[in-house]
Amino acid sequence: MRTQRGLLKYVLLGLVTFSIYDIWQMSEVGDSLNLLAFKRDGKHTMHYCLMFFLVGWVTLGIGWLVWYHRVSDRIGEEQAARGLPVTVTASTFWLWGILGSLIAVGPFIYNYKLLHAMNDLSADYNVRGF
Repeated sequence: MRTQRGLLKYVLLGLVTFSIYDIWQMSEVGDSLNLLAFKRDGKHTMHYCLMFFLVGWVTLGIGWLVWYHRVSDRIGEEQAARGLPVTVTASTFWLWGILGSLIAVGPFIYNYKLLHAMNDLSADYNVRGF
């Protein structure tokens, strides 16, 4: 699994590709999380493209909030199950991703934490498997 996710690449390639890279990266995060955690928790994360292009707009943005809340919570649960330090939870999303937007850098910190947590989970998966 990929372990080379990073905030700088996420931001710069997102700007250059007019957010196409950002959409692809979050889709890849959701797919990787499904592969990593399904055998343990039996849950499926909605594909990000479906959520971004359809559900998020139909629900006037509530779908995006729910998707990020669930993904963050699921990442934290998977980190705990694998014995890794828990760095991302649903509260991380609400505090850094939403409340942190008041200080402008919060969403960047949240995305940094999310991408690095997925790197840690992927590295653990590459070593130990399920």
